[in-house]
Amino acid sequence: MSNRPKDQNHVLPPSNLGSSRVRKVPKDSSLPRSVCDLVGRTPLLELARAGNGSRLLIKLECFNPTGSAKIRMALAMVRSAERRGEIKPGYTIVEPTSGNTGLGLAIAAAQLGYKFIGVVDSHAAPSKLAAMKAYGAELVVVDGPSDRPSTMLRRKKAEEICSSCPYVWWPDQHNNPNNPLGYSHLAEELDSAISANIDVLVASVGTGGTLCGTARRLRELGHSLITIGVEPEGSIIFGPPAGAYKQSGAGAPGGFPVGCNVDTEAIDQGLKINDVKAFATSRVLAREKGLMLGGTSGAAIYEALRQLASFPAGTTMVVIACDAGEKYQNTIFDDRWMIANKLLSDIAEHQVSGMLRAFNDSIALSNRQTANLNRYCSTAEGASARGL
Repeated sequence: MSNRPKDQNHVLPPSNLGSSRVRKVPKDSSLPRSVCDLVGRTPLLELARAGNGSRLLIKLECFNPTGSAKIRMALAMVRSAERRGEIKPGYTIVEPTSGNTGLGLAIAAAQLGYKFIGVVDSHAAPSKLAAMKAYGAELVVVDGPSDRPSTMLRRKKAEEICSSCPYVWWPDQHNNPNNPLGYSHLAEELDSAISANIDVLVASVGTGGTLCGTARRLRELGHSLITIGVEPEGSIIFGPPAGAYKQSGAGAPGGFPVGCNVDTEAIDQGLKINDVKAFATSRVLAREKGLMLGGTSGAAIYEALRQLASFPAGTTMVVIACDAGEKYQNTIFDDRWMIANKLLSDIAEHQVSGMLRAFNDSIALSNRQTANLNRYCSTAEGASARGL
């Protein structure tokens, strides 16, 4: 027992937590200071590998802010306009959009000190429209007489806004050269992550910036590659016939003048994938692989799975998965919506699931063949040693 006398006035020494001493805040210049600093450096996933050593890699652009690759080019267009003096504080950015470019521009505008008006139609996913409003965008909605994207009406309305209001700037994503240039970092990320040659690059095509811009930079970095562009069946980028489609963020409806960012000389194969196959792929990937991706990503991955085995052994194929699937909870991943639009197909989903299984089976078969070959070689070596 302590002999120290009790002292009602005894005061405990101050703790460090209560100290009035000012602490130095550690400086770390590597920490992001804006959501714009979080764009890029998205993960790369090996989705499938064949027994002959070929592999299918997915660049998961859904991990960008907004869940889309298009924020890359949105920022590139705005920052280039700032450098050239085309846009100044207080200006309003105006762009017709199906959603993802608008989301990127809305964030860029909010972070860099501008206003943003998105000219949209009801073909866009409702969640994209709601997100744009949440980021502070003003939406102007135009709709045509059909269920096809109202691309021409959106452009006309954007022209009207720009001609009637001062201090506005229209990026024009379909023809702005900084759209494809905005994907240079994506190509450099692929080059840094993949030691082998990238033999095949696959992506959906809308403005053309994602595929053409990435491919152009990869070729500058020394990759010899084949490019496969995918658009919805019903889109006219790679030719007629025009028709209705539900894939959002890719393609161009009949009558739309395809912009100069679709560099046809840079696209080796231009293919059309219907909504049923695209959405079936998205649904199977969510259920079996835990990947929730949008319909345009589903279309690109469907074609990649279909073609991978036709390329030489050891091929490295990369798909740019441009869009996250969470925006399509009420459409692609809603059985009722799929049934109402006659897009739900157990047969198509079984086919996609079968393609994924086939690659696993080819690895198992290759391993068995290798084991059999090793056993044969061991037996032959033993026989030779015994003089047989």
